[in-house]
Amino acid sequence: MSRDTLKTLFHPFASDVLPMPQAGERFLFLGAEAGVATPNGFGATLAAVQGLRPAFLQLEAAGAAPRPLPEGGGYDGALVLCGKHRGENENRIAEALKRTKTGGLIVVAGGKEDGIQPLRKRLDGLGLVVDHMPKYHGVALWFEVPEDRSAAVGALEAAQVTVDGRFQTVAGMFSHDRIDAGSELLAGRLPENFDGNAADLGAGWGYLSVMLAERSPQVNRIDLFEADYQALECAKANMAANCPDVSARFFWQDLAREPIREKYDLVIMNPPFHEGHAAEPSLGKALITAASQALRGGGMLMLVANRGLPYEATLGENFREHGETCRNARYKVLWAKK
Repeated sequence: MSRDTLKTLFHPFASDVLPMPQAGERFLFLGAEAGVATPNGFGATLAAVQGLRPAFLQLEAAGAAPRPLPEGGGYDGALVLCGKHRGENENRIAEALKRTKTGGLIVVAGGKEDGIQPLRKRLDGLGLVVDHMPKYHGVALWFEVPEDRSAAVGALEAAQVTVDGRFQTVAGMFSHDRIDAGSELLAGRLPENFDGNAADLGAGWGYLSVMLAERSPQVNRIDLFEADYQALECAKANMAANCPDVSARFFWQDLAREPIREKYDLVIMNPPFHEGHAAEPSLGKALITAASQALRGGGMLMLVANRGLPYEATLGENFREHGETCRNARYKVLWAKK
């Protein structure tokens, strides 16, 4: 998310197109990010909601007192900052509709890459009276909450998805509607007789941890680390449903900034390599470094990556030895020993 789009969100207030929220009013802020001060005269209290740990920590540092999931209702208005996933954006608007009082104002902002124009048409098609204005390479949309918002909420609210008949996910998280092909390639190479402590870095909704538990039922414990709060909640449910007898712990953590405090015999991961819309291989490199620091001497790292990502040099800098297990047309499975 660019800072420009964050400025777009507040522009209708700053330009006097919309009345400035007053002291004593409460506005829900979904997809909140730090970085832009509210306009002069913006008196409402903002209830910032951000489920991605890095952005959450930035909001905390800015004194915003964020929460990972929305709470409460009866808000006087709501602000919605769009992200890259259509389902996530629609679900945020559904939350705003549910939690804002009738007649309250909802303001939405996003860029072209966020699908803001199709989103505007979608809201128009649901009978919401939407106004809009472009600014800072984005578009701000706004509408009042109708008395009967049930149909719009039902159309926009993200339904729970079942993957492979047994994994629960929600739109907006990585590979929410299918098993990721790279993770599946790694899953088939996980050990079948592992009995130590393992960590799954960037665990998502828990697929790799479930696969490790099923292939190595004698595993002592699996710790799942994930920066997406909602994905981690799904991982808890998926571990409980698929391998209830396995000891598991769950950590909502930004591994690029918050160090792991345990030591493990095995680390598995399918590291993320995108931040927002941009490819960012440094995220994967940061997770490799975190894995090295979390492994005991002799411990093993197993990861999957797109074939073109240059992780081998980072493995060489952090591990005693490393190599490649297999590859296909798109992915490679790599290993490294501490």
